[in-house]
Amino acid sequence: MKKSILFGLTLAIGLLGVALTTVQAGTVQSLRGDAAINDSSNSAMITHYNKDGAPIPRDYLQQPPLIPHSVEGYQVNLKFNKCLSCHSWKNYRDHNATKISQTHFESRDGAIMANVSPRRYFCPQCHVPQTDAKPLVQNEFKPVDALKIQ
Repeated sequence: MKKSILFGLTLAIGLLGVALTTVQAGTVQSLRGDAAINDSSNSAMITHYNKDGAPIPRDYLQQPPLIPHSVEGYQVNLKFNKCLSCHSWKNYRDHNATKISQTHFESRDGAIMANVSPRRYFCPQCHVPQTDAKPLVQNEFKPVDALKIQ
């Protein structure tokens, strides 16, 4: 009986602590402001992509290259990948496109595969269209000199 009372008292104190923390957390404001998540009126919609421009330099070592053209309407699913129609090893010369890195043909265990690895097949997971959009937050990142991309 004493254990259940002690447990109940401990639980009540814990819940009170969580409630107080929640009340204090209410002062945090989103970058979106007071707009609801489904309200896109405050969202900065990026509609201007650089079309077939020179690639923007990478910001950090191992950064996936940015896409220098619009990908609007590109289909990438289990049955078809529009990116491969230009960037595959078979087609890249015909389209004057960058060919897929050899790393995209390695399994997670390091085995070399004949086709693009399933974990690298969905290009938009890592590669995004480059744009001249202003940053949402201030960034003062500076790469380590020894790791600068030349």
